[in-house]
Amino acid sequence: MEMKPSLIEGCGLFAAASIRARQKLGNLTGDLITQAEGRRRAKRLCRISIVELGSNKALDASKNGNQLKYINHSCAPNTFIRILGTKVEFYALRAIRQGEELTCDYGETHHEGTHPCKCGSANCRRFI
Repeated sequence: MEMKPSLIEGCGLFAAASIRARQKLGNLTGDLITQAEGRRRAKRLCRISIVELGSNKALDASKNGNQLKYINHSCAPNTFIRILGTKVEFYALRAIRQGEELTCDYGETHHEGTHPCKCGSANCRRFI
């Protein structure tokens, strides 16, 4: 995987080689914090890299996260997230071609449906 400028938003993460459907891409890294602290931090960030894990926990990849934090949102994603306890795992939803940008449907976000979506997919919801 490699980071490059994205047409969706800022930097994106792109497949450096073909990726099989359901292949694990890796675990998101970051600081384990409380959900309340995550929501507090999200209010002052332009680009949010916080995943709520349940059990009053959240993972903040904003400062100490790995390259997976650059996976942009899309309403027609090619990856998905699986949360196991405090682990945030990324997997390929389908086969991904070399050079294709990796995207994930963020679902509910700290933006609360007010951030314009720029994914450009045919079924774009317009906001995340």
